Amino acid sequence: MVKGTTPTNENVDNCPVRQVLAKVTGKWQTLIVLALGDGALRFGELKRAIGDVTQRVLTENLRSLERDGYLTRTVKAGPPVSVHYELTEMGQELRVLQKKMVIWAAESHLAVKQNREAYDAV
Repeated sequence: MVKGTTPTNENVDNCPVRQVLAKVTGKWQTLIVLALGDGALRFGELKRAIGDVTQRVLTENLRSLERDGYLTRTVKAGPPVSVHYELTEMGQELRVLQKKMVIWAAESHLAVKQNREAYDAV
């Protein structure tokens, strides 16, 4: 087991590894971080870049990522008023790690699909 994880159920809520990974390994968090990799985006641009995310889910995930310090939210006076989201330095570091995982996933997809089919055929 990786040092820093907890082997008992009593300490699960205090595990630093679980606390961080729970907030950055989800589908939406990963897609948000990757979409912001080339620079700041407005909410609508970010929603279009991701595609199938609802406004509510995108808002919740943006707030969570902002709370944890992975991105910043900047309101620019209008008219019209615009809100931009941009990765922080920590968000950029996370993006590098997530990008490697996404590349691995794309390269491994065929093998995973074949393994699933073989497993299901049994």
